[in-house]
Amino acid sequence: MTCPVCNSDVDKKYRPFCSRRCADIDLAKWMNGGYAIPSQDPDDIDAALDAMTNEAKDNEPKPH
Repeated sequence: MTCPVCNSDVDKKYRPFCSRRCADIDLAKWMNGGYAIPSQDPDDIDAALDAMTNEAKDNEPKPH
């Protein structure tokens, strides 16, 4: 079995990873939404578009 992050041999201590580093990389992907499954639900699409619009408004330069 090989590590899903770097394809090195797996270490029993960190199985299914080869090291703590690769385990942490994988955890970060989960926490940042890197493994998210895209939704086809129209309500989810509308919510995502609203969030992107609000984020764009928040990032606009503000007059001093």
